[in-house]
Amino acid sequence: MLRTFQRSHIAFVHDIIMAAISFPLALYLRVGDGVVYYAPQNILFSSGIFTLIAAVSFWYFGLYRGIWRYASLNDVIRIAKAVSVAVAVLFIVLFLTARLDWMPRSAPIIQWFLLMALLGGARLTYRIAKDKSTARALVRQGTARVPVLLIGAGDEAEAFIRETERSANTPFKVIGIVSLTQGRVGRNMHGVDVLATVDQLEDVIQKLQKGRHGLPRRLVLSGDALRHEDNAKWVEIADRYGMTLARLPKLGDLREGLADPLQIRPVAIEDLLGRPQARLDRDRVREMIAGKRVLVTGAGGSIGSELVRQIASYGPDSLTLLDAGEFQLYAIDMEMAEKYPDLPRESILGDVRDQTRIGQVFDLYKPEIVFHAAAYKHVPLVEHNPNEGILTNTLGTRNVAEACRAAGVGTMVLISTDKAVNPANVMGASKRLAECYCQALETLPLDQRGSTRFVTVRFGNVLGSTGSVVPLFKRQLEAGGPLTVTHEGITRYFMTIAEAVELVLQSAELGRHGVTEGGKIFVLDMGRPVKIIDLARQMILLSGLQPDKDVEIKVTGLRPGEKLYEELFHDSEPPVPTETDGVLLAAPRVVDYGLIKQVFDALEDSATNRNTSKTLELISQLVPEFQPPEIGVKSIFADSNGSETEAAS
Repeated sequence: MLRTFQRSHIAFVHDIIMAAISFPLALYLRVGDGVVYYAPQNILFSSGIFTLIAAVSFWYFGLYRGIWRYASLNDVIRIAKAVSVAVAVLFIVLFLTARLDWMPRSAPIIQWFLLMALLGGARLTYRIAKDKSTARALVRQGTARVPVLLIGAGDEAEAFIRETERSANTPFKVIGIVSLTQGRVGRNMHGVDVLATVDQLEDVIQKLQKGRHGLPRRLVLSGDALRHEDNAKWVEIADRYGMTLARLPKLGDLREGLADPLQIRPVAIEDLLGRPQARLDRDRVREMIAGKRVLVTGAGGSIGSELVRQIASYGPDSLTLLDAGEFQLYAIDMEMAEKYPDLPRESILGDVRDQTRIGQVFDLYKPEIVFHAAAYKHVPLVEHNPNEGILTNTLGTRNVAEACRAAGVGTMVLISTDKAVNPANVMGASKRLAECYCQALETLPLDQRGSTRFVTVRFGNVLGSTGSVVPLFKRQLEAGGPLTVTHEGITRYFMTIAEAVELVLQSAELGRHGVTEGGKIFVLDMGRPVKIIDLARQMILLSGLQPDKDVEIKVTGLRPGEKLYEELFHDSEPPVPTETDGVLLAAPRVVDYGLIKQVFDALEDSATNRNTSKTLELISQLVPEFQPPEIGVKSIFADSNGSETEAAS
């Protein structure tokens, strides 16, 4: 409050000084060097009287209730009123006291324009200087703004652009405007061009994609655009280019202060990617799934449930949902009942560890396509429970793969992870073993393999999945912070769940045609890795707060088995492009089926008996990159004889 009080008085003193010098300056502009012939007492008297009059007028009209940084048209109007009254009163006073005999009649008019320039110009200069300093600060901080394209060139768009250009904390950058009418095309709004009308939206997006800012990541609709008859078409276009859709706050909300103009609600998690999402050939995926019997394991998980949603939209003959978690299975089953009540489906409680249960499901429901998403994925938990990770991730995959082989399933798709490359933890090693098993089956001769195609799809982290960093950051933000990051330099690849599943479906479509012949696996192109600490800062900004000021970011140290960076490819498996953008093909080493079957049998024995040291030793035989933790580091596992064995945590 004190700071605001002092600033308003500084502004008041500035304006009084400008008022004091405005009269002699106006007289000088009128008569030039002839001002020396005017009586000094007349000039001093007029200047003094005007200064007193101006002081009262300026305060009365509220010139100091506004903030110079946010000077607008309303402030200019208030200045004009105050200056007009002050000049008019001075004119009357001088007429009554001296009949204006000595003063040129045009001097008050000149003084009016001069004082308007002195007062308004100072405010404008201050605002420009502050806005430029903000822009420089953003450049110094390396803040990456989300590029957005506005539909609608009305007052709402103008207000939003003005605020985004003025604020240091806005996460959005408007790079273009598409108008609903022809009238404003070719014009400019706060430095942003009105590029075209909405019927040319797709052309505009393609043009921007080749420009300096790249593809807009958001398509933002004004209120008028939301009511436009073509808005359904814009949704399709945005979806095709991997752009998210949002709407501006209502103009009335902005004027009344009921909404923050810098927040486009809702904030979409896709904004955190740093790249547009991939969009694929859905007709080919529909051809693969339509009319087929489909089974999804791990159907209640983050990836599994999204697989169920997207598969259901393609019209399968039937859909079987398998999961060991009762509540997760119930949730996705209820969702399907509401959205696709006519789709034949079965929800089965079952564990992929249970070979007998898996066989029963295959015998009863006879799937033609199987998506295997069931897995333990949390690195620290699997590191502390290695036998459980092997039983589910590795041996569970074997059970599903052998059931597919026995039942003559057309395609089995294994969902893998980037942690399987040079694994530094048990979870990554368990998934690499699962990859090896499916690769070995895929390389068998047809008379041994049967008709099943074994397709492996490897990708990194998905934004928003249960237990992942984004939901953790959200919970920490809601609690007021701090946001915890294990290391300042840690990076990860990211996709949205929907994008990952679309690419999985596209990979499955490619794989059923034999693209993975010889044990090749699909790897999803995830763009550049993202620094987790930058992700934390971006989430804080998207919440309208400032990192390290409103919300602290705390570095806690790497967890057991955690790597600084993940890899999508081994050094010996250079990626090869496929006919589908976003899907690459790798050829990691393949283990002989006879050898892998022998080791898996031994793994089953050691993991079932919870013989941890033997389990870790067997893992390293097939995955030499994996180095078992040293025995003796305070994490207790039960050994096969019931005694406690220490292993690294």
